[in-house]
Amino acid sequence: MYTDQQLQALRDALANGVRRVKFGDREIEYRTVDELKQAIAAAEADVAKNSGTPMIRQIRISTEKGF
Repeated sequence: MYTDQQLQALRDALANGVRRVKFGDREIEYRTVDELKQAIAAAEADVAKNSGTPMIRQIRISTEKGF
């Protein structure tokens, strides 16, 4: 279960180009930026689920010809 502080730490790490994140006494180093982004997505879903806020999903369709 992720907390808001952990989610913010992940976002800060991504914004600063850092792959190592510290949560209290634990420290995690992500191998790639994509792995860090996946962790952020998982944390966002977990925080939204635990707060009772539904997660908003968007589907975008674009075409150039035809429909």
